Amino acid sequence: MKHIFNFKNIGLVAFFGSNLLFSACLRLDSNLYNTSDKISEYKWDNYTGIQDFKLDASYQIQDSMQAVFRLQSKTSDNQSVKIYATYLGDMAQIATDTVILYCHGNKWHMDFYWQRAKLLAHVGQKHRYGVLMLDYQGYGLSEGKPSEEGLYNDVDAAMQWLKSKGLSNERLIIYGFSMGSAPSCELAANPRSMRVQKVILEAPFASAAVMVADGSGLALPASFVTNLKIDNAEEIKKVNQPLCWIHGTNDDFLNILTHGEVVYKNHTGSFKIAHRVQGADHSNVPISLGFENYRQLLLNFITH
Repeated sequence: MKHIFNFKNIGLVAFFGSNLLFSACLRLDSNLYNTSDKISEYKWDNYTGIQDFKLDASYQIQDSMQAVFRLQSKTSDNQSVKIYATYLGDMAQIATDTVILYCHGNKWHMDFYWQRAKLLAHVGQKHRYGVLMLDYQGYGLSEGKPSEEGLYNDVDAAMQWLKSKGLSNERLIIYGFSMGSAPSCELAANPRSMRVQKVILEAPFASAAVMVADGSGLALPASFVTNLKIDNAEEIKKVNQPLCWIHGTNDDFLNILTHGEVVYKNHTGSFKIAHRVQGADHSNVPISLGFENYRQLLLNFITH
């Protein structure tokens, strides 16, 4: 299983319609990551860039309940690299808390996803669950260059850190949004440092072949445009942990029928639940559901 194409953000739909037919050697691997919004610091609530939504003051996180730090990860060629992460909650309580490890999408950096992390920190009640979010290699202030193996190494580095703080497998929840569904499925199916207890996937993708077909309208093999093979639909077959799947019915980036439904169908674990959010697109599922409803469905799943 590998990476996600961002046809919407890099304008490949039109490109496929003309240029692709003329170049069998075209490679798109280097364009699969959207790190274009360069930053010199994380601004969190003071971030003024585009965001999918912004929460009101009732969702504020006290400074004492947020930590920003660096983790040591490995590049695809096994070189050490530092990546940035943030933890929402009481770090002294990690050994006894349940933690949601949030794997964000392919766009920009943690500031863009900060509102989503705050929302997760209010599931059930404020700071009932710890939330750990990270920037992959090449994202935000994290060192290195994005790569498939680096992506998995980064999320595993986060798990290593949680384990060092005393977190046990039965209290680790992984949440993958869009591209974040790749490390979520990969590390749930093939555990490294920890074995996650439950899996939440929001707008997951299925495979490289489906992405190429959806983006180009042509029946092209995935290998025609990328060396990377996206295979969440296969990896999920090895995931026995409970699954919560959330997907907007009007997702124009990762079609619910060709991506999400396939991933959900292929999960054969002990328990799974689907939330098809009527009218929602790729970026506004929490808004379409309503923040309280969104928090409640996650709480119901985590406590099931």
